[in-house]
Amino acid sequence: MEYFNIAETWDRQTIEANQLIRLRGTLERAALTPFYAKRLRESGISPQNLNSLEDFRKLPFTTKDDLRGQYPYGLATVPHSEFVRMHCSSGTTGTPVAVCYTQLDLNTWADLMARCLHMVGVRKSDVFQNMSGYGLFTGGLGIHFGAERLGCMTIPAGAGNSRRQIKLMMDFGTTAVHILPSYALYLGSELESYGIDPKSTSLRVAMVGAEPYTEETRRRIEQTFNIRVYNSYGLSEMNGPGVGFECPEQNGMHVWEDAYILEIINPETGEEVPDGEIGEMVLTTLCRQGMPILRYRTRDLTRIIPGECACGRKHRRIDRILGRSDDMLIVKGVNIYPQQVERILMKFPEIDANYLITLERTNNRDNMKVQAEIRDESFIEDFHALKNIEEKITRALREELLITPKVSLVPKNVLPKTEGKAKRVIDLR
Repeated sequence: MEYFNIAETWDRQTIEANQLIRLRGTLERAALTPFYAKRLRESGISPQNLNSLEDFRKLPFTTKDDLRGQYPYGLATVPHSEFVRMHCSSGTTGTPVAVCYTQLDLNTWADLMARCLHMVGVRKSDVFQNMSGYGLFTGGLGIHFGAERLGCMTIPAGAGNSRRQIKLMMDFGTTAVHILPSYALYLGSELESYGIDPKSTSLRVAMVGAEPYTEETRRRIEQTFNIRVYNSYGLSEMNGPGVGFECPEQNGMHVWEDAYILEIINPETGEEVPDGEIGEMVLTTLCRQGMPILRYRTRDLTRIIPGECACGRKHRRIDRILGRSDDMLIVKGVNIYPQQVERILMKFPEIDANYLITLERTNNRDNMKVQAEIRDESFIEDFHALKNIEEKITRALREELLITPKVSLVPKNVLPKTEGKAKRVIDLR
């Protein structure tokens, strides 16, 4: 497994020196496209005069609208015959964002993903069950080829169908999974409904991502299954999963800076913010041959964790994703992210995994309602006892959000459930 550790153990000087070399090559490839050739010319940047990473920041950001405008082949730097795969995601406009991959791109991606899995202890002896969607979504195949690169027996279970997932886990002795955090809690409940203690499975490690979640949710998953849970970060525009991953310290995700340039900016001004300050993540590909992307505004909000990681790796760490800059809720003039609500709810042992935030407007005033399912063993018909729990949650949310939502506790299985990404907010305003 030594080849996973070459760039993984570089010091900062080596990382930054290699970034500059790879960035020059990336600019050469990007200049083959009319879109980036124009931007490079207008900003006065070229591979020849790029003397520092600071010079690179003169280049304008690339946005999702830019990528949609170049659909399908506008950012291609090789002939179509060189592409061996494509992935795409559609947005609310219906115009997809497409990324095409050469074989070298896929090999690099698989190596990065294998590096992530190896870092948290996944080995050839593991049985890896991938509960992520396949097809055009990058999460399925990206994780799959990383696990195979390690030599794991890999089960392409796909998303949903809990009965099948449980049968595969029990029959084949699954030891490692890739799963949505909301679905992990749902699957734990499903196991219990079949009379199976989630702690009795062979599972020992889970990789979770694809939707924001809180530390409290991670700890609840770990307690439910008696496993270790590691946070993963990726996005289709940057290949998919494997951009960043937690190490065994579970204190932030290392972004693999031999493959990506990381920036955190103020989403309003575009200026870089200091380490430790929350902002929008901007990423640049350094190793992609067929479709490089420069200074891409991810819309994901996080921060660079100051200082070095106790694991010894020098690749910088980002905090878990707070949310997206375009997912922020404004209620009564206050900026709110759904993860803030989840963090409070998961601190109460009586509350189950499922909750729903509903926003309404009455007489020109915003109202926020939070419904949360209560665990079966905690459900009591004593009206006063339930009201007492609701009042405690309301106070905690008011302290966190600075507004007072209406909290309602409901029996388990009352709120809508999904085996895919959880829908936590309904905005009726």
